[in-house]
Amino acid sequence: MSESNNDFVVTPWEVKGKVDYDKLIIQFGTQKINEELKQRIKSIINDELHVMLRRNVFFSHRDLDLVLNDYQSGKGFFLYTGRGPSLGMHIGHLIPFIFTKWLQEKFKVNVYIEITDDEKFLRNQEYTLEQTRQWSYENILDIIAVGFDPDRTFIFQDTEYIRNMYPIVIKIAKKLNFSEVKATFGLELSSNIGTIFFPALQIAPTMFEKRRCLIPAAIDQDPYWRLQRDIAESLGYYKAAQIHSKFLPPLTGPEGKMSSSDPNSAIYLTDDKKTVAWKIMKYAFSGGQPTVELHRKYGGNPDVDVAFQWLYFYFEPDDKRIKEIEEEYRSGKLLTGELKQILIDKLNEFLEVHRQKREEAKELVHVFKYDGKLAQQMWEKIHE
Repeated sequence: MSESNNDFVVTPWEVKGKVDYDKLIIQFGTQKINEELKQRIKSIINDELHVMLRRNVFFSHRDLDLVLNDYQSGKGFFLYTGRGPSLGMHIGHLIPFIFTKWLQEKFKVNVYIEITDDEKFLRNQEYTLEQTRQWSYENILDIIAVGFDPDRTFIFQDTEYIRNMYPIVIKIAKKLNFSEVKATFGLELSSNIGTIFFPALQIAPTMFEKRRCLIPAAIDQDPYWRLQRDIAESLGYYKAAQIHSKFLPPLTGPEGKMSSSDPNSAIYLTDDKKTVAWKIMKYAFSGGQPTVELHRKYGGNPDVDVAFQWLYFYFEPDDKRIKEIEEEYRSGKLLTGELKQILIDKLNEFLEVHRQKREEAKELVHVFKYDGKLAQQMWEKIHE
């Protein structure tokens, strides 16, 4: 189901305009993550909440309360998220993985990460399967670098793992009809039959365990899970639960989301220090005034300033410090260039550590895909 109005569009393949997240909750039929639910999570983990929960970056959910019930009753749950491979990952692509890793760490649960090299090939005429498979390997290195527990994480490519998934995939496919899939994803009669069948593959990992599945992802992926929730119980599984994130805005402005195909909109994980500084200074949309004099007098608007928004999303986790930055920018004490420099320093520090961990990940790919504890279990047998 494509969700849109006159102001914005949100689908699994397109995000346009300034997204009204409160309106999106109503349109998607989800629930807002309120303070009571956040305090419950804090009490269960006996620790501080992740910065992206504290600041409502993860803002919406389906059945998160039931997931917590299952955890507290001893039933447990598992996590599932994924990645459509691309030539290069950018900062925005890491958001769901960073948060999923935190959930795994706090709840000690299994994580399944699907790399949809098949879907990327099917939906893009210009890509070859060899390309999407190679991109998968490169993207997996970036995902491993986030720091997942190798004993509790299984990363798999669809084109490698389809034989193992196929029994549950065809059971799912038999429950979905063309009209439902067409209406949900806006497919045309001219769409190739692979894209029509693909939702069954993306739904399948929600049924890797006979426990409730929690999916951390950006809210544009929600249509897949609506289909899953319609059929899960008829196949003997739980309806998938979700926890939805907002979109990290592109450098070019507060509307839409970053795109791998637009280098001016994103910071790639491979960008060096000079490139990061140049992109932020040149392209990061400013909420400041046109001159220093006017900025000192009237101050800036952090609500639309991309540098501030990126710091708020994740890159300045200290709540006291982010409040100081906001107040100084609004008052005019902090100039736009100075705010951008704060982000540049934070990003380069983050990327330097990430690239080091990415190099180390080259020695761990086989563990997460084949030889780790969970990987071995999954390659031998999906279902009990």
